[in-house]
Amino acid sequence: MVIFYNIESLEIIVRLYRIIMDELRSLSIFAKTVEMGSFRAAAKAFNLSPSVVSYHISQLEERYNIALLYRSTRKLSLTAEGKQLYEHASAISRAAEECFNVLARESETPVGRLVISAPAVLIESRFSEHIARFVKRFPKVQLSINYTDARQDLIAEGIDVAIRIGAMPDSNLKSKRIASLHRQLVCSPEYYQTKPAPDSPEDLYDWDWINLSMLPASRVFNDAFGTSIKTENKSSLSVNSVSATCQLSIRGLGLASPPDFMVEAAIKSGQLLHVLPDWSIDDLDVYAIWPENVKRKSIVDLFVENLTETD
Repeated sequence: MVIFYNIESLEIIVRLYRIIMDELRSLSIFAKTVEMGSFRAAAKAFNLSPSVVSYHISQLEERYNIALLYRSTRKLSLTAEGKQLYEHASAISRAAEECFNVLARESETPVGRLVISAPAVLIESRFSEHIARFVKRFPKVQLSINYTDARQDLIAEGIDVAIRIGAMPDSNLKSKRIASLHRQLVCSPEYYQTKPAPDSPEDLYDWDWINLSMLPASRVFNDAFGTSIKTENKSSLSVNSVSATCQLSIRGLGLASPPDFMVEAAIKSGQLLHVLPDWSIDDLDVYAIWPENVKRKSIVDLFVENLTETD
């Protein structure tokens, strides 16, 4: 069956299509803004400017002659009408996202963009190998990786996956353990000479430590006979970078317990000493975390699976 359209009919169809697509786009932006709590975070998620996000929401308000959001300098809150619209807009956005996820699963080569946050300490670890493998396997996925030891807010910053070291607090984020970091207790030879040689972790009570601000100051030591000792560290110095703990320890400011791969070369060169080599420090677990509404076999899911694969 062949259907003929005249030019006027085609113009009407095109206009209707544009109206529907603009409406869907505005609803999707509105839902994302509510979900992420700010225009700025929603703008980052859609790769738009905050003014464009504000425009789309204003257009919805004008079109239906209602207020959807109350805005302040720090916070957004929904009106009664906004709450009703958000329920429907969120459902529409989820349906569209699931549709694209299905298409991605059907495709041999997933396409999309992934924003990742990871501690800078992992640059020198096997994490870089996993990144390289993922990029080679999925060349059409654009990765944006922010290496920082500061713990960023996934929702506020528009981050798809974050890598965290240490115990995970209860939250509404999904998490998966992907690795463990082995640590070594080290200090400079110069600093070691200022203290009596220790035989046990308990002998470190008056030693200075260079602590990492995002982790507890305490350490748990274990020996080959099953003895476990927990120490509370004395410190007047706290930094937010694992690399900084190494460099400051080399310069004689005290003990540090970074991952072993970060200090192997310094120990070999004599810049650092391995303190209490008969005792091991509890490993640090490494987790991948991501928003709870991420679907199975999405790009995020593929990335997390890649992190847990063994060669």
